[in-house]
Amino acid sequence: MTVVKELLRARNLLLVVLIPLLLLPLPLLYPSSEASCAYVLIVTAVYWVSEAVPLGAAALVPAFLYPLFGVMKSSEVAGEYIKNTTLLLMGVICVAASVEKWNLHKRIALRMVMMAGAKPGMLLLCFMCCTTILSMWLSNTSTTAMVMPIVEAVLQELVNAEEDCELNGTTGNTIVEERETIGPSEKHRQTSLELIFINKDATTADFSSLVHSKNMNGVHMIANTIGTVSSKTNGQHLPQAQILVLPSQPQNLNLSSKHQYPSKHDHMVCKCLSLSISYAATIGGLTTLIGTSINLIFLEYFNNHYPNAEVVNFGTWFLFSLPISLIMLVLTWFWMHWLFLGCNFKETCSISKKKKTKREEMSEKRIQEEYEKLGTISYPEWVTAFFFILMALLWFTREPGFIPGWSSFFEKKGYRTDATVSVFLGFLLFLIPAKKPYFGKKGKGNVTNSTDVNSGGPIITWKDFEKTMPWEIVVLVGGGYALAAGCETSGLSTWIGRQMSSLSSLPSWAVSLLVCILVSIVTEFVSNPATITIFLPILCSMSETLQINPLYTLIPVTMCISFAVMLPVGNPPNAIVFNYGHCQIKDMIKAGFGVNLIGLVVVMVAINTWGIRLFQLNKFPDWAAAVSNATGPS
Repeated sequence: MTVVKELLRARNLLLVVLIPLLLLPLPLLYPSSEASCAYVLIVTAVYWVSEAVPLGAAALVPAFLYPLFGVMKSSEVAGEYIKNTTLLLMGVICVAASVEKWNLHKRIALRMVMMAGAKPGMLLLCFMCCTTILSMWLSNTSTTAMVMPIVEAVLQELVNAEEDCELNGTTGNTIVEERETIGPSEKHRQTSLELIFINKDATTADFSSLVHSKNMNGVHMIANTIGTVSSKTNGQHLPQAQILVLPSQPQNLNLSSKHQYPSKHDHMVCKCLSLSISYAATIGGLTTLIGTSINLIFLEYFNNHYPNAEVVNFGTWFLFSLPISLIMLVLTWFWMHWLFLGCNFKETCSISKKKKTKREEMSEKRIQEEYEKLGTISYPEWVTAFFFILMALLWFTREPGFIPGWSSFFEKKGYRTDATVSVFLGFLLFLIPAKKPYFGKKGKGNVTNSTDVNSGGPIITWKDFEKTMPWEIVVLVGGGYALAAGCETSGLSTWIGRQMSSLSSLPSWAVSLLVCILVSIVTEFVSNPATITIFLPILCSMSETLQINPLYTLIPVTMCISFAVMLPVGNPPNAIVFNYGHCQIKDMIKAGFGVNLIGLVVVMVAINTWGIRLFQLNKFPDWAAAVSNATGPS
């Protein structure tokens, strides 16, 4: 038994060593570029699927195996790791860092919640809309980590208000629900959550001391960075902080369950709101090319593989995906409401002040207080919002398609991309001072609402950028480009495409549907970047072989890969939401299956209706034919 335990502990190391050795006969028995490339592809894919090594580290495998097996030169492989989309991502991250640093995201979220009120149905819709909007421009993971602490605080207010109503005997307007208790005599021992603000510069010893003082040893805790928290005390502002969501009375906590709920209705509200944040972040990420790394990987590969295809840009993608996101948002809201809150939309969505319960009034009061703590909108927030809007406008108007864009004012064509805009605006954020400049007399009431002690610095610093920049994603995306380049150079993708010639008897929409179903299943167990990296070269070769417009398969597949919402391991937002403990895996599978099905149906309807007109999908384009002839047999 001891030997078995040791083997299980070392299983990742064994996998890393044994997989390359077991697959080594492939390039040795079939000494060709295709076999060598297949060997590297399989080894990397197994590392990604098993996560035996970090995803970023596994993405470096092509950097040394391709040159060793003679598939690509080392200098050629190195060039694949930094692309135009890398610069695009860096510029966007600069704006995202500013949004997080100056709490613009928290102001937007709280303002939208104030508009919606505390009715569960309207609260659900409001948080989903807010998360979707933020996720269009920020990463899905960052958006979920930002919004969930706000959701958690609101949920706690709802639960606490219910308890207060019961203790004061004011439950006349509240819904009587079936009680869910962990054990006997625990009705009034509900555990509330405590928000603790920790300076990011605090040491591990400081953190351990806090845990010990709170008697939290052995109790589960959740930590999420949501940016900065400002305080109006003496006009000063706290430095960047983390919010820890901790049980305030762990000594009364039954460790067999993370949460206790006054009623089944409360439990369902918590489940519904938590899961909806993950789904809304996924929906928002579909809308823009920079919304998720999956879209960036698709864009870079498509532009490299089809250099003459000036079809997909920020504007055309947005026009295609915005209706998809809106339809999915509404249908997902209906699905989540029906699944967890029932069909009584009139009661849960009413905005009438006469029908508000005590708990809803208390929750709205708490939200109002949180918003007031932010104070008036500061100068850095105005600058960030301006750059945010300016970046989107410049992306839209660069090459809108139906009219000449601003890039046509330059003599040389094709030199400017969306990355040019994002990097330029991101660079300016390092120069603009965070303190509002005054050219005349400084008024008495003009105090900069800063969250940094050194308000004389720029809007963002390089340290702020480093904290937000996902370097692992950059390396992972680069590894995907390297794999795709190797498949194309060696001819492996062409060989795989020919093996799928039997699908030529099927109509184009059926081929697209089949591959979408396939990737929707695979991506639940394999990371999204790894899935799209493996499938992109295969689908391009298949489309060229079947004489189908490559976008007919690439666009729906790219979107469907994002629908990994059924398991906590599907994507980071799922894991963040699951970690809060309101829902179980069976809840995620049940709710996620419906969202996955909604997404698949909406995407297929979109690609076969307005997608055909927007991207001219009903014919095999010349830019694809040119590549097909160049890579095909002579």
